[in-house]
Amino acid sequence: MSKDTNIKLELYNKCLAFTQDRLNTINKTIQELQESLTSETKSSAGDKHETGRAMLQLEREKAGQQLAEIQKINQLLAKISTESNSKTIGLGSVIYTTQANYYIAISAGEFEIDKQKFYAIASNTPIAQLLLGKTIKDQIAFRDQSFTIINVI
Repeated sequence: MSKDTNIKLELYNKCLAFTQDRLNTINKTIQELQESLTSETKSSAGDKHETGRAMLQLEREKAGQQLAEIQKINQLLAKISTESNSKTIGLGSVIYTTQANYYIAISAGEFEIDKQKFYAIASNTPIAQLLLGKTIKDQIAFRDQSFTIINVI
């Protein structure tokens, strides 16, 4: 396995771990809300009880929406190949520039691999929109700064 493929695989795995952590947190929240709803039913009565249940219901709906969002993100990650290398930037590309290094996959923040920083960004972010379709040596202007693409894997 080449160093390039290894970096791409590590970034992919870090994105998977990021989504798994979020998924675990959401599932834990849903479980706690379900337990609260169950105990709320047993303990009180009247208006206070109804308000408490309604609040818990809203929280559960919100957690359900977050769960659906994570599932979409996981579907997107499943489409990314860690083995293909294209010199044209697309989903799954690792991009080295004169300013920063990017991995176009999901918005997962900053990762460090081999003492290099990479920013995992979603393809719909403004910087990714500028990078998509570009190749090595292309110039990018973003927020009053200009930088050059050095390498794409």
